[in-house]
Amino acid sequence: MAPASVNVARLIYLLVCEGAGVAIALSTKGTAVEISMTVGLIGGLVVGGFFIWIESLIRGFSLRGFSTATFGLLVGVFCAWLLSRIDISTLISLAVRDRLTSTDGREVVGAEALITTFSFTVQIILYASLGFLGAVLALRSSRDDFAFILPYVRFRQDSSSGQPIVLDAESVMDSRVPGVVRSGFLSGRLVVPRFVLDEIQVQAGSPTPAKRQRAERGLASLESMRSAKDLQVSIEDSGGVSGDETLTGRLLQVAQLLGARLMSSDENLCSVAKLRGIEVLNLDNLGDALRPQIVVGEKVRLALVRGGKDEHQGVGYLPDGTMIVVNHSVAKIGTTQDVVVISTLQTSGGTMVFAELAAG
Repeated sequence: MAPASVNVARLIYLLVCEGAGVAIALSTKGTAVEISMTVGLIGGLVVGGFFIWIESLIRGFSLRGFSTATFGLLVGVFCAWLLSRIDISTLISLAVRDRLTSTDGREVVGAEALITTFSFTVQIILYASLGFLGAVLALRSSRDDFAFILPYVRFRQDSSSGQPIVLDAESVMDSRVPGVVRSGFLSGRLVVPRFVLDEIQVQAGSPTPAKRQRAERGLASLESMRSAKDLQVSIEDSGGVSGDETLTGRLLQVAQLLGARLMSSDENLCSVAKLRGIEVLNLDNLGDALRPQIVVGEKVRLALVRGGKDEHQGVGYLPDGTMIVVNHSVAKIGTTQDVVVISTLQTSGGTMVFAELAAG
């Protein structure tokens, strides 16, 4: 159902058409006033109704689509102009002239006018056809496609959609990506360059079982994300990227061409991207930032689930998997207790926390 403002605009336009129709009809001499007004009203109603019908057919055509179609139309018309510069219509006209020439070398009567009309018609068809094809191709293309066609022009992203996010192979195979995007903390189209997909496919054929299984899960996850209605995922052919670059260089080049952010857990890649001025998203850093910070003296409510290394110790885990060793709590295993942190120890596997049962 159309908004009230659109219905008001339609009504005003219809009244204007009615008034214009009556004015044109009354300006015609030799016709009775009543007949002129009737003809004018009917004519204005027909014209206004026709254009309102056209407007209803394009109700899903926004101003953005109109500007995109205009750009494609201009490209198509420019291509037609280039073709007209080589006088293709003249070549066709010469062929027609030969057909219209009699056996004794004389032209058929009216041949010159026919050739002129034919040449003009060919040019109209050429401009109309290429303009139509350009507009349709532009409407079917995404904003990212425009960035590859015009690599030095960056189209402004909507504040609601956000910048696109280019994924490297590790991010595609990271099962956390769909959940983070769906949570609303990240917005924007997910872009997977074709060479990244090829890299994952190569890993899927690896003789190493672990690497092969991870790549297969990544391909399945990518297919699931592409079929999900709440996620925008596109596979880019990256036609504007130089093929003589390394995979890292090509990935950074794609991010720069699209004005996109780069999602990766590769520290070296992230460092190089930051030096090039590319915004970097690292899920490992996000996980570290979301992990609760345990400080000495903090009281924690903890479920003790098993014994520790020493006989008197009990062990519990925080929701993020951090292990807390509680001294003199072996008798409390299987219960939930308040414990006080007395020290922390950073290890290669994470942070180990030591605590005591809270007094009282």
